[in-house]
Amino acid sequence: MTESVLANRTLATVVHTLGSDLHRRLGVRVHKVAIDAGFTCPNRDGLRGRGGCTFCNNESFSPNEGLKASVTTQLAQGKAVIRRRTGATRFLAYFQAYSNTYDSLERLKALYDEALADPDVIGLSVGTRPDCLAPGVLELLASYQSQGKEIWLELGLQSAFDQTLERVNRGHTAGEYFEAAFRARALGLRLCTHLILGLPGEDPTHWHETLRQVLAAGTDGLKFHPLHVVKGSLLANQWKRGEYVPIDMETYVNSVADLLESTPPETVIHRLTGTASLDVLLTPLWCQWKWKVLNAIETELRRRGTRQGSALARRA
Repeated sequence: MTESVLANRTLATVVHTLGSDLHRRLGVRVHKVAIDAGFTCPNRDGLRGRGGCTFCNNESFSPNEGLKASVTTQLAQGKAVIRRRTGATRFLAYFQAYSNTYDSLERLKALYDEALADPDVIGLSVGTRPDCLAPGVLELLASYQSQGKEIWLELGLQSAFDQTLERVNRGHTAGEYFEAAFRARALGLRLCTHLILGLPGEDPTHWHETLRQVLAAGTDGLKFHPLHVVKGSLLANQWKRGEYVPIDMETYVNSVADLLESTPPETVIHRLTGTASLDVLLTPLWCQWKWKVLNAIETELRRRGTRQGSALARRA
């Protein structure tokens, strides 16, 4: 139930990681504690579609399972694990599973308030979709930020190409993301955008164009994920039929390095890879090795003699 922020000291010398950014601004080591608050998704419950994105594990989804444990309990358990491993004393409550703004404003406020009532929790990181921001939600998050809390809105875009989003049954358009990003930034919210490399039908030209559009619209942070195939997903069936070929590690590492070079040095990098456990992961198997991938990205940047933002500096 934990997600470590990128805090590797040597990596932070070539990439502006979330861990180093928080330590610089707050003076303490901060970790995320992942919270599953029992949310669903409009692409599962029928509002936008059924079955979710093609890369989601549908077998793990129970539409009526609700909150498994209280936010307070999940925080206590997550903090205990992190403290034993790292000694961290401050935390972000990371509302991670599914769309964490997809409910009534009253319930959202109750859940967020419960997390922030923990004296060790300095703020929230709220993962959601751009089509799940009903009136009042962004204003609620902005109100916490105005109280001095560390607030991050994490929006899953994945690709700026509507054809790709339709292909993976995403259920929203790129335009909805840009509209949501504009609304969030108008309120001064910190925005982190999720991008996936390796989506069906895409190649590095798509990834660079998506990044260009996201940066042009304005984002404070980025998460990069490789697309991996998990059991119980529609993508797994496509892969088994030979209709989808997953991205290889070398392509991923080189592409992330390229994208980082084109990312402004002040943009905060929340994640450089995504992992899945072997009990659900089908392919590519390298997605089980978080630190191997992170180390490879750092090594590639050092081999090139570059860092985040280098390409922008060369163009200036």
